Amino acid sequence: MMPRLGQTYAIEMETISQPIAAYQTDEYFELDLPTAPAVMVGDDIVVEGADVAEAQLEAAICHSLGLPPPTPEKIGFLKRLFGK
Repeated sequence: MMPRLGQTYAIEMETISQPIAAYQTDEYFELDLPTAPAVMVGDDIVVEGADVAEAQLEAAICHSLGLPPPTPEKIGFLKRLFGK
């Protein structure tokens, strides 16, 4: 999802991955960063401690860039039911 959104919008993405123990240290809490897993766009925390929906992340990126929010894709009954 992130590489595709990085190609769609002119943004720079940084992924930080560490062992769980590194996120539970006093030094990490002193940084005042969100609890992992988390997604930040600029200085805004989009989600903390959970996964993020693609639409929510894309809306946050648009907001950060000063663009109008993306229009939600209309999903028919069968697509919602079967996920195809």
